[in-house]
Amino acid sequence: MARYTSSQSVICRFTQGYKNSQRLSKGTCCGCTNFSNTNVIHDRQNQRFTVDCGGAVSSAILKYTVSHDQQVELISTEVPESHRGKGVAAHLAKAALDFVVEEKLTARISCWYIRKYVDENPHLGYKAYFEDK
Repeated sequence: MARYTSSQSVICRFTQGYKNSQRLSKGTCCGCTNFSNTNVIHDRQNQRFTVDCGGAVSSAILKYTVSHDQQVELISTEVPESHRGKGVAAHLAKAALDFVVEEKLTARISCWYIRKYVDENPHLGYKAYFEDK
């Protein structure tokens, strides 16, 4: 069964049983020349979410790890300077946080931006899934 949510021109599709790489969202989140092809990709094998706006140099990345007890640690969010301030990090954060919720995991936040995103969006209910450390 798939679940769809939308937020700020982004439509995310979540399914049971992700593949190693899966496109999670599509929208107009950064300064790409072709807005309709902006995607957040979840790469489970490499434990990261990415937004590719024109090649490896332009990739924004949110890195995480999963421990043996299935706890996710959201480590860092990196956005190229040319895409900062355009909502790219917010889309990465939302995709990662929705992954935590959908998979019914617990998480730790090591990334200052993700902590800020959770704090600024209490209405989304992400705090219930986090351990403060």
